[in-house]
Amino acid sequence: MNKIEKIIKYYNWGGRFINDPYHQKVKKLDEKEIQKRPFRYDIINFLLESLNKPETSYLEIGVRDPSVNFDKINATIKYSVDPGIEFKKNPVDFKMTSDEFFEGLENQKIDINVDKFDVIFIDGLHLSPQVKKDIDNALKYINDNGYIVLHDCNPPTEWHAREEHNYTISPAMQNWNGTTWKAFFDARRKSDLYSCCIDTDWGVGVLSKSKNIGQHTNVENPFYEFSVLEENREEMLGLISFEEFKKRVEIGNESLNV
Repeated sequence: MNKIEKIIKYYNWGGRFINDPYHQKVKKLDEKEIQKRPFRYDIINFLLESLNKPETSYLEIGVRDPSVNFDKINATIKYSVDPGIEFKKNPVDFKMTSDEFFEGLENQKIDINVDKFDVIFIDGLHLSPQVKKDIDNALKYINDNGYIVLHDCNPPTEWHAREEHNYTISPAMQNWNGTTWKAFFDARRKSDLYSCCIDTDWGVGVLSKSKNIGQHTNVENPFYEFSVLEENREEMLGLISFEEFKKRVEIGNESLNV
C-alpha cells in the first residue's frame, strides 16, 4: 500500500466513524442531554433555599474551575475540596483529595466553622469505588434534614459511562460521566435512604436521610450491566423531572413540620 492509498484509507475510516448510524445515535443523545435544564447549581440553590434557614452551609467535592458551579452557589458558609489535577490554578479551600479531607475532619486536623453541612455536592473522581467512599463520608457530615447531591448519575450511553476519561475516540467524544451511576445505584438500594435522580445536566442524584424524595429501588443488577440500566433506568435511578422533585421536597418539608 503506497502513501496515497494510506491517506485515502485514513480519511475513509474517519468518515465511517463520523457517519456510522450507531455513532450518529449516540451523538443525538449527547446533544439532547446538553440542552436539558436546569443546571446542577440551580438544583443546589433550590435545596439550600428550601431549608428556610438564616444561615446555610455547603461543601463541594471536586471543584475544578469554581466559576462553573461553586461560585454560583448561594450559601452563607461554603467550602471547596480539590487536589488540583484537572485545574492547575485550583483556587479552593482545601487542596487535597476528598479522602484526605474527610480523614482530616475525623481526626480534627482540619478546622471548619460547621459540624455538619446542609448540602454536600459530590463531583470528584467519577469512578464508582471513589464515589462510594465519598457518599459514605458525606453521610457522616450531612445534617439530618440536609441533602447529598451527585453529578453525572444518568449517562446516556455506555460510551459516556466508560471508565477511562482520556479515551475520546468514541461516539461520546470528550463527554464523560464515568461510573458514578453504579455508586448512586448502590445508594438507591439502601432502605434507610430516600433518593432520586433529576433528569437534567447528565443526571443530578439526590440523597436524603429524612425527606421522602423517593423510595429505594429493588431492581437487581449485581454485575452493574449497562444493558440492565437501560432497561430499568427510571426505576434504578429514580428518574424524575425537576418539577416533580420540587413537589417532593415541599411535601417532605411539610411532613417534617407537622
